[in-house]
Amino acid sequence: MGIRGSSTRFHQRQEQVSDQHQGLRLREAMQRGVVHAPGAFNALVARAVKQAGFEAVYVSGGATANVAGFPDIGLLTLTEVCRTIREISDASGLPVIADADTGFGEVESCARTVVAFERAGAAALHLEDQVFPKRCGHLDGKDLVPTEDMVEKVRAMVKHRLSPHFVIIARTDARHVSGFDDAVKRGNAYRAAGADMVFPEGLQSESEFADFAKACPGLLLGNMTEFGKTPDISVRRFGELGYSMVIHPLSMMRLAMGSVVQGLARLKSDGSAASMLGSMQSRSDLYKLLDYTPGKAWNFPRG
Repeated sequence: MGIRGSSTRFHQRQEQVSDQHQGLRLREAMQRGVVHAPGAFNALVARAVKQAGFEAVYVSGGATANVAGFPDIGLLTLTEVCRTIREISDASGLPVIADADTGFGEVESCARTVVAFERAGAAALHLEDQVFPKRCGHLDGKDLVPTEDMVEKVRAMVKHRLSPHFVIIARTDARHVSGFDDAVKRGNAYRAAGADMVFPEGLQSESEFADFAKACPGLLLGNMTEFGKTPDISVRRFGELGYSMVIHPLSMMRLAMGSVVQGLARLKSDGSAASMLGSMQSRSDLYKLLDYTPGKAWNFPRG
């Protein structure tokens, strides 16, 4: 069929996928139960997330920065992050929840960010109330913007999103800056401003998550990141506590990089990769993940 035929099939698939907004798919999934969204730090990992049977995938601002060689302090541009969103959305076809950090600027920039993320294929984004330059949510030494400033950012995103199905998530980092009560107060203010979901960052116990859910009713996101302030809580338990979405933002990157560092040490000491073949993804498994058969035309994935 050649390039022209492949191009036709690609555009047909695009039209089929565009019939249902990814934000609507995400909302429908949350109605069925807790949506579990592992983090994917590139498109290949996103395909593996889809292959594993997950209903959504998460794009971490920290992971995206780390893969580019930077710490999580807001150094990437909107364009760079949107490229990652587009690649992950195209590769997986899953609803993408994307980290918008502090919105890449003030209110005007937040309006541009929500449009750019949605056009890149995201189903949802979360915006945080830290002062720029921001820090990882599980580190100390953060500062917060005034509640009123964050409210204006949320309102701008609600106003400028292209579809009402697009999910706007407001994250508050207040727990370790101004206290739990202020986190609740901010969460309710952001919800009143139009946020579809609230993301309380850095809560330290199941009881805090339960108390927050009671004090800030509505859709809630739980962040299950390793080596942070939150103890390990299962997705099932988050659901029991009243949370509609759970992200594991950095788990796959940490697993991958742990293996990479160990593998490089072995390669340096042995001068050969022979002893590690059993731990590697085989060529055939890679091709299966890519839906690629050598010698046959490859169809660009979209949904």
